[in-house]
Amino acid sequence: MKIKLENISMRFGDFYAVRDISLSIAKGEYLTILGPSGCGKTTLIKVISGIWKPTEGRVFVDGEDVTDIPMEDRDTGYVFQNIALFPNMSIEDNVGYSPRVRDMPEEEIDRIAKDHLELVKMFDRAGMFPSELSGGEQQKVALARALASGSKMLMLDEPLSALDARVRVELRYEIRRLVKKLGITVLHVTHDQEEAMSVSDRIILMRAGGIQEVGTPLDLYRNPSSIFAAYFIGETNLLECTVMGKTKTGKTAVRLRGGQTVRASKSNFETGDPVVISVRPENVYTANDGLKAEVIGVVFMGTYWRVRTQAETSDYIDYNVSSNDEVPQVGGKVYLVFNKKATKVFARPEEGLEEAIKLE
Repeated sequence: MKIKLENISMRFGDFYAVRDISLSIAKGEYLTILGPSGCGKTTLIKVISGIWKPTEGRVFVDGEDVTDIPMEDRDTGYVFQNIALFPNMSIEDNVGYSPRVRDMPEEEIDRIAKDHLELVKMFDRAGMFPSELSGGEQQKVALARALASGSKMLMLDEPLSALDARVRVELRYEIRRLVKKLGITVLHVTHDQEEAMSVSDRIILMRAGGIQEVGTPLDLYRNPSSIFAAYFIGETNLLECTVMGKTKTGKTAVRLRGGQTVRASKSNFETGDPVVISVRPENVYTANDGLKAEVIGVVFMGTYWRVRTQAETSDYIDYNVSSNDEVPQVGGKVYLVFNKKATKVFARPEEGLEEAIKLE
C-alpha cells in the first residue's frame, strides 16, 4: 500500500507532539522512523495507523483519504513494544484471532494460523501458551498474528526494544526478510540507530515533533545534511572552526580553535565563515605529523579499540584501532589526520553546538 501524509499535526492541549509533517511512502517500502525519546515517533505512527486522528492534516492510503477511518478498517497490522498476546490462548489461537473475528471458516483459520507460524519458524510451538515462550519467541508470534490479519500495512512500534541484544539482532533480519517476501509496506519506529540502519529502505529522522532529515541509511550516514543527523546517526567528532579558504582541488581548508589548519570536503562556505566539521572515528588516522593529541582513554569494542584523545586544541577526538593492531597507551602522544573526503562541513549553529545536538 502507498501512504501519503499531508501537513499532519497532532496537538495535546498547547503541546505539538507532531507538527506539519508531509511525506510519501512507496508500496512495499520498509520505512523506519528514528529519533530520540519524545520526538513524536510513536505519535506519528499512531496517526498513520488510525489509532489517533490528527489535529490537522490528512492521511491517504492508495489515494483514498482515510483520516476519519478507524484502525480496524484500514487493513493495518500493529506490533507493539510491549508484547500483547492473549495469555489464555494458545499460540495457534493467538495467530488465528484476526481471521476468527472476521468469521472465516475454521479450516481457513487453521490454514492461515499454521502458514504464518511456519513463516516465523514457530510451528512447533503452536499448542503452547505465551507464558511458556521466551520474549523473542513471543514477539515472533505477535508478528505472525499481525501478518495473519492479511494487512498490507504493518506498523512496528519499538518491537525489539524489550528483547536481549542478540535476540534483537536475529529478529530484525527475520522481520525484514518476511515483509519483503510478502511485499508489505512497513513503518518501523525505533530509537536504535543500528537497528534502523540494518533494516530500512529509507529512514525518517525526527526531532522535536518534526522531520529533521529523510534518506537511505547510507546517505544519512555518509552525507548527512545537518549537524544533528551527523551526531545522532552513528558516532562522530564535531569540531568548531573557521574557514580559511579553498585548496587547489576544491577542498575546504579550516582553522581549528588552536590555530591548526586541516582540510575537509568541498563546501560552499567562504573564507571567515564559522563552521563545524564532522569526522567519524573510522576516518581519523594516526601519522608522523598532524594534530597533536594525548590519549586519555581506550575501550575494547570487540572488533576494534575505541581510542579517546584530547587534542592540543582542547577538542576531544575519538578514533578506531583494529583489535589486531597495537593499542596506544593512556598518556601517550599521537598525531591525528582526517580523511578529507569524509570530513563534512556544516554552518556553525547560532544557538551553539550543544543546543544543536541536544536530544530533548
